[in-house]
Amino acid sequence: MAKATARHILVPTEPECSALKSKIEAGADFADLAKEHSQCPSGRSGGELGEFGPGMMVKEFDEVVFSAEVGSVEGPVKTQFGYHLLEVTSRTD
Repeated sequence: MAKATARHILVPTEPECSALKSKIEAGADFADLAKEHSQCPSGRSGGELGEFGPGMMVKEFDEVVFSAEVGSVEGPVKTQFGYHLLEVTSRTD
């Protein structure tokens, strides 16, 4: 069964999410921004979500995590929780 590890940053608005993505693309550290801005408890650990399989996260999350290139930062991804930046840190199929 496929498994992935990922980290994310959760914020309430799409513009805030896009602004954080721009900072990461300009060289800012994903984990530092997660600690500073993420509204998810995982933010304290740099946004780390640990290992999970398909169906263990919300549908929108799964679609990105199990299709995006490992190491890429994807988003904004809208879920019922807000807007996410997602980085797939590893994946096995």
